[in-house]
Amino acid sequence: MGQRFVLRGRTALVTGAASGIGAALSLALAERGCALALADRDAEGLVRTAQSARAAGVAVSEHVLDLTDRAALLALPEAVRARYGGLQLLINNAGVALGGRFEETDPADIDWLMEVNLHAVMRLTHACLPLLRAQEQAQIVNLSSLFGIIAPAGQAAYAASKFAVRGFTEALRHECEGTGLGVTLVHPGGVATAIARNARRPRALDPGEAAAGLAAFERLLTLRPETAAAAILRGIETRAPRVVIGSDARRAVLIQRLMPVRYWSLIRRALRDT
Repeated sequence: MGQRFVLRGRTALVTGAASGIGAALSLALAERGCALALADRDAEGLVRTAQSARAAGVAVSEHVLDLTDRAALLALPEAVRARYGGLQLLINNAGVALGGRFEETDPADIDWLMEVNLHAVMRLTHACLPLLRAQEQAQIVNLSSLFGIIAPAGQAAYAASKFAVRGFTEALRHECEGTGLGVTLVHPGGVATAIARNARRPRALDPGEAAAGLAAFERLLTLRPETAAAAILRGIETRAPRVVIGSDARRAVLIQRLMPVRYWSLIRRALRDT
């Protein structure tokens, strides 16, 4: 696994490519000469990303699908194979958020969150493994979150999904040891994307309280998606097992390591002081 992963001439499948980190990753991959299969449910956003990527002179295909549609998801690898003949890089970037106290959260919303954040990641990875295994060198990249390392109050379902992605990815990496298939786990911190604005919340939550909570949370989202994408690409090229993005995430990792049970009391105090 010490051999550098060269992106030029490879084919990458990126989910959640219409905006945020997924769009930034897609454009950065295109600039490095990587052909792209881009997937998202946002058709208009996907067109914008694809058009920008094609300007770099690479082949790009657009796949509009909802990751909760199991049949469409499982058909995606064959569509990529038919278009490009193979696949060397899978980036499971797409994700959704669900805020609010656990006891106030609708179980149906938890099911939706898990379908997108965990089950789709596992299903697509499983479906792509034959294509990736057929390559001399290939890479899987799964995006967890800072909340796959720490678990704040009000994020029980989201943290559960991202801790699960972390566990799945680490186990898969261990299974792939000694092969040409590498596995990278990514923990982004506060990246300025629309995930918080698009998050589902308890239906009974007061609108004013919801707006105040969103504003407070978005103040923590300061890292540009392009900066996050650059860090992820460095991790792919060096075949890093884990990439932690942002000073906020690195501090939280250190605090959690030093205080594995009581870390939240210290982080909560620091947040109040910001």
